[in-house]
Amino acid sequence: MEFFLDTADVDEIREIASWGILDGVTTNPSLIKKSGRDFKTVVAEIASICDGPISAEVTALDTEGMVEQGRLLKEELPPNVIIKIPCTPEGLAATKILTADGIKTNVTLIFSASQALMAAKAGATYVSPFIGRIDDTGADGMTLIAEIMSAWDNYNVDTKVLAASIRHPTHVLACMQMGAHTVTMPTKIFRQLMTHPLTDKGLAGFMKDWAEVEAAGNA
Repeated sequence: MEFFLDTADVDEIREIASWGILDGVTTNPSLIKKSGRDFKTVVAEIASICDGPISAEVTALDTEGMVEQGRLLKEELPPNVIIKIPCTPEGLAATKILTADGIKTNVTLIFSASQALMAAKAGATYVSPFIGRIDDTGADGMTLIAEIMSAWDNYNVDTKVLAASIRHPTHVLACMQMGAHTVTMPTKIFRQLMTHPLTDKGLAGFMKDWAEVEAAGNA
C-alpha cells in the first residue's frame, strides 16, 4: 500500500518524509489556502521533498480550462506532479485528453463506485473516493471502498484506488484489508498509526534495564 500525506504544510511533509515511508502527497485548494502560500511555490517545494506523486488540483470547471491548467502545471512544476481533477463530466473529458498527452491524473471527489469506474475508463491514474465525508452523512464510507475494489476485481482495472478523507487509523486498517492501493491522510493519522502504548512501555523497560547494566559496569 502507498502512504500519501494530505497536507500543504511543508514542515509536516519533511517530518513524515524523514521516516522513509512517504510515497506521495495530495493537496487541494482548501489545504493551499490554509498554508497561506502561493500555490505553485508550495507545490514545487513539496515535490522537492517527496519524489512520489504530488497532486496539484485544477480550479477551472470546464474541460478546456482544466486541460489548459493541467498542461501548464506540468510545464511549470516538477515532473512528479500529477494533475488532480474533479469527478464531473467535464473532468472526465479533461482526464481523457490529459491522459492522451501522457499526463498522470488523480480524479477526486468520488462518492460512488460508478463514478470511480467511469474515471478509470477515462484513463485516471488514481481515483479518490472520500470515506470520511460519506461517514459524515451517516452512511459507511468503507462500503464504497469495498464496492470499488469488487468492481476492480471484476474488470482488472489498472487505475489505483486512493482512499481519501481518512479520519482515523481504523479507516486505514480497513483499506489495507480491502486491498485499496493507496491512502492519503493527515499528519495526525500517520502519528497515530505509529503509536502504541505497549511499544512505549516495552521501550521504557528496555531503557531502564540497560541503565542498570551500565550502572553495574561502572561500579
